[in-house]
Amino acid sequence: MKGMTRRALIAAAAGALLATTACNVDSGATTASSPAAGGTASAAPKALKVGWSTIYLAPSWMQQTLKMLEDDVARLKGEGKVASYETFNANGDTSQQIAQIQAMITQKYDVILVDAGSSTALNPVMEQAVAAGIVVANFDSLVTSDKVIRVGTDQVEWGRMTAQWLADKLGGKGEIIAMNGPAGVSVSEERWKGAEEVFKKYPDIKIAANVHSEYNLAPAAQAFASAYSANPDITGVFSQGGALSAAALQTLVKQDRKLVPITGENYNGFLKMWAEKRREGFSSIATAQPNYLSVIALQAAVAKAGGANVPMNITVPLPEITDENLDQFVKPDQPDDSYPIQPLPQGEIDKLIAGK
Repeated sequence: MKGMTRRALIAAAAGALLATTACNVDSGATTASSPAAGGTASAAPKALKVGWSTIYLAPSWMQQTLKMLEDDVARLKGEGKVASYETFNANGDTSQQIAQIQAMITQKYDVILVDAGSSTALNPVMEQAVAAGIVVANFDSLVTSDKVIRVGTDQVEWGRMTAQWLADKLGGKGEIIAMNGPAGVSVSEERWKGAEEVFKKYPDIKIAANVHSEYNLAPAAQAFASAYSANPDITGVFSQGGALSAAALQTLVKQDRKLVPITGENYNGFLKMWAEKRREGFSSIATAQPNYLSVIALQAAVAKAGGANVPMNITVPLPEITDENLDQFVKPDQPDDSYPIQPLPQGEIDKLIAGK
């Protein structure tokens, strides 16, 4: 985007929107106050034009998020609160995401939802949208701007919670392999920050290897196998991602080794193995980046657009999956790469949006 004039940037943004494949295009929607809806200009609040710009859609987590978001949009349409909705996929290109948001500003969207490809690069265009009177709500992958509604979980607490469980399980001593996400990725760094806070309290817990891997099963399995071959006497595994946990457990099973405690995530492939091996004494704890962050962001933005006071930062509690409640989460009939989650009751969503 360097060197482009403002006019060229706006033209490129508009072109990007036209070229982007949209999900759930609703070009013929009417508002509750339009003549087509049989109302008058003052009969009801304006139904909103809503768009979601996501950095990508390919991962199964994103597909589940899209489905959950579409379901809530349908409900809000039925209530006359949303007129139209579109999803725009930047395909991993942050400059494309900036162009999409710029185009939505030009096309006078009322609400823009964003799952950000960069914590800082999107700040200017999102703040431009706010200045134009658009309600912007950012969820999951968060930006640093304090001008937009941000809906997320506490990633440091994620690491802290699961690491504390592992430390307790090991009785405060032992040797572990840490399985983290790609180096430099903010989510991975924050989760490991929380875990380190815990492990520093236990000098008798030795971190034999700190492994960085993509959040995918194949590279994670290769990374863990290499670390494990050099450290076969470990007594536990700290893992901050479901595919990473599945890779570690899969390796131990294939090599017919002792099943040590492994922390995890609500990746269904891991949950299935956990449920199967629980009978052999395997134990874990898992949490989740819940897909319903998107629903909370949507409802918060709609409420703010309607004049309600909404917190600018909404921190959603992390789910806790244990040996005792595992059966409520695992889905034997669903794909390994799905992320089962229990829905958050509407009453709890209402409390979060009200700042309670």
